[in-house]
Amino acid sequence: MQSENPLLADVVKLMNSAAGTLAGATREARDGAREKLRETFGGLDFVSREEFDAVKTMAARAREEAEALKERVAALEAALAAK
Repeated sequence: MQSENPLLADVVKLMNSAAGTLAGATREARDGAREKLRETFGGLDFVSREEFDAVKTMAARAREEAEALKERVAALEAALAAK
């Protein structure tokens, strides 16, 4: 035999409602914070790691080419001076 205490049932309903409200507020706060961070950092010019590595590789190749061209120009100038 189960007897239902109306006061206890109301307290349980109130606690369930409070838990649901708290969970919703937590979710809203988290989503709001994420959106604020996206707005704050979205305007900054960050690059991905892949883009950074690609540009780093291109810069290294450009340096190597510049060194090779310097040597070639020096050799051509020396040959020109010898004539």
